[in-house]
Amino acid sequence: MIEEYQIRVLPEVAANEKGIRTFLREEKGLSDAEVAAVRVLKRSIDARQRTIYVNLKVRVYVNELPQDEEFVRTEYPNVEGRPQAVVVGAGPGGLFAALRLIELGVRPVVVERGKSVHERRKDIAQISRSQVVDPESNYSFGEGGAGAFSDGKLYTRSKKRGNVEKILNVFCQHGASTNILADAHPHLGTDKLPGIIEAMRETIIRQGGEVHFETKMDGILVEGDRVEGIRCGEQVFRGPVILATGHSARDVYRYLYAQGIEIEAKDLAVGVRLEHPSQMIDQIQYHRREGRGEYLPAAEYSFVTQVDKRGVYSFCMCPGGTVVPAASGANQVVVNGMSNSQRNSPWSNSGMVVELHVDDLNDRSIMELPPVPGIDTKGRALAMMEFQERLEYAAFLQGGRRQTAPAQRMAHFVNKKMSYDLPQSSYTPGLVSTPIHFWMPDFVTVRLQLAFKNFGKSCHGFLTNEALMIGVETRTSAPVRILRDRETLQHVRLQGLFPCGEGAGYAGGIVSAGVDGERCAEMLAEYLKGR
Repeated sequence: MIEEYQIRVLPEVAANEKGIRTFLREEKGLSDAEVAAVRVLKRSIDARQRTIYVNLKVRVYVNELPQDEEFVRTEYPNVEGRPQAVVVGAGPGGLFAALRLIELGVRPVVVERGKSVHERRKDIAQISRSQVVDPESNYSFGEGGAGAFSDGKLYTRSKKRGNVEKILNVFCQHGASTNILADAHPHLGTDKLPGIIEAMRETIIRQGGEVHFETKMDGILVEGDRVEGIRCGEQVFRGPVILATGHSARDVYRYLYAQGIEIEAKDLAVGVRLEHPSQMIDQIQYHRREGRGEYLPAAEYSFVTQVDKRGVYSFCMCPGGTVVPAASGANQVVVNGMSNSQRNSPWSNSGMVVELHVDDLNDRSIMELPPVPGIDTKGRALAMMEFQERLEYAAFLQGGRRQTAPAQRMAHFVNKKMSYDLPQSSYTPGLVSTPIHFWMPDFVTVRLQLAFKNFGKSCHGFLTNEALMIGVETRTSAPVRILRDRETLQHVRLQGLFPCGEGAGYAGGIVSAGVDGERCAEMLAEYLKGR
């Protein structure tokens, strides 16, 4: 017999199966002899009151053992000799598109400009050591995409777009902990993701697909109104194309614009990465001096407010995490956050960003930022990208033309004061104290200052000089949307071109990019049937 219960228990009870069994024995009258196995189906923490509880949905196997795996396994057929499609980019959008193509009997050829996830680690480590960014292998480019070394959070609100549970199950099939199926805010961790990504690649190759690294697309093959493949130097790969290049492939946006392939500027959010001591966030969020204690995870937070008709909010919160250099080329300083599966760093961070609409670019203070040398960005469709580039270049200049990042204490920023010293930080390339409130556009800084005051009132202790602002956070999403038909997901004018994922402007994060990748694969398979 199988029973399911919704239970509300203390953290020490929820910490392991023994505690849950004891609760079931005492509250439900089930003896240890009767209970053959217990599975946690859903898990969330309620820290709204002084006494913290964990809400669990559990499945109890009474006098019988489970007959199935904890996740739903997907069967992948061999697709050697089957119709071929090209997938540009091996981030979550591209990888899930390739796997779904295999399910549907289409042979994927994945083309990735960067290196394998294993080789990519070495280039990322060099950013802190040498202060030099490899433009083809960094936190944005390479196998796994921007998410591979940026925390691995799997929380999404895009459930209407597709099967989120399918994405999580595929991760489990390739080595992820089944905890992600239960947790309210599932998280893989930067230490676990590379192995999972490698396993996904191995499935693609084993079932007859191809994966090419250090192979950069420099042209799309168009015949009439139909895309027939791509060009990578002297190599040509033929087939309909899923374009999943990620939110930092600015050369791709420039190429599309120059070729007259319809794109448009997209709203964005920019700001800083805010870092607190993790113990402080634990104490604030759990309402107790000891913080998380032995049985609770590093605490999360989520803030959102409106300031002068624009949203200001926390983004990509990394409890027990680190701030990382996320530039993808020269003359840039960009920061992001990540955390390992244990989330045991002494710091916690999140992006703190201000919503920026395309029409806001008319604000004079925004475009007074210095232009980037050697880059001539023209056209309304690329205007938001130009702003991104200018803001990252301004941060580069403030940081001393290295990957050293500009920083300021939080309360000093709010009160427009210089920080003459800085607290310790997880950001390994180094920090330079600068008056962020002075050189960043007023459109952003004034809203951040007012929002921080609001957050400090609602969350006592949050607004403090022990917190550090590190600039700049600009890669919250793509600055461009590649226009596609709502029904077929093909480009509005070119048949056989499927703009996909975060880089195309249709996703925001690992899971939603994976969902969009699957949807594009399904539409591509339908397209092949009709040819």
